[in-house]
Formats: sequence, C-alpha cells, structure tokens
Amino acid sequence: MRRVNALLHHPRFTAALSELEALEEERIFCRHDLPHLLDVARIAWIQALEQGVLLDKEVVYAAALLHDLGRVAQLRQGTPHEEASAALAAAILPECGYTEDEIVELSDAILSHRGGNAGPAGGAPLGRLLYEADKKSRTCWCCKAQALCNWKAERRNTGIDC
Repeated sequence: MRRVNALLHHPRFTAALSELEALEEERIFCRHDLPHLLDVARIAWIQALEQGVLLDKEVVYAAALLHDLGRVAQLRQGTPHEEASAALAAAILPECGYTEDEIVELSDAILSHRGGNAGPAGGAPLGRLLYEADKKSRTCWCCKAQALCNWKAERRNTGIDC
C-alpha cells in the first residue's frame, strides 16, 4: 500500500481533508471525513473480492479516499464535488506513483460516483463499486438526524448490506 500511504501523506490531500472536516464540523448529517472515506474503501474492496472483480487494491483505495474531497470546492464555489474531486485526483496521483491509465480509471470512477453511468445496473467496475460502497457506508438506521435527512426513505440503509 505504498502508493495509498503516499496519497494519505500528500500535502494537498491532507490540506483538503482538513479543510473539509473543518467545513463540516457542525454538520448534523453524514460527514465526509476520513472514517467515511476509509469505510467506502474497505466496502469497495470487499465487494470487489466477493464479486471477483479484478482491480488493484491501491486503485480501489485511491478512488475511495479521493471521491469526496472536492466537497470543499462545492461548499465554497458551487463546483460539483465529483468534478473538483477528479481534478484534485489528477493533480495528486502522478506524484504518488499512479500510472496515466490508472488516473483515467480513477477520474472516471470519481466523476460517476454519484450515480450517472455507475449506478447498480452498469458502468465501469471501479465506478460501480465506488457508487455502491459510498451508499452502503451510511448508517442511516442509527443516525441522530434521521428526521431532518433529505434522503428518501427507500434510499436509506436500514441495516448492514455488504
């Protein structure tokens, strides 16, 4: 996990994560902090193993660790966070040892993690896994902000589904 650790310690990654955590400090809903990013990474990796999807573990983890960091740009400038996250990934990943092909795959997955062509019915394997893991990572059934949540009841997780 040499490249993932390089990513975790990259100054732009740590700065974006710190800024996002500060911006969401008072957020009562699901936060987009390091525990969320790691939950998504672990769920996506487990799903890849269970489904027999052949992906590099460091690619799966990189996608999950970067997929929401663009929320800083979304909160500050209104930029869709998947676009800002993909741009941040493209800037950071070469310095962490990821290849051009991997960066394209990661950017595509990050860009589609909110639905698009990565929904449950299709999409590239990494994008589909990232989409599903992002949704499955939420513990809606025990959330203290359930009554105020704007997620439709049928989208909420009522238990563990991995």
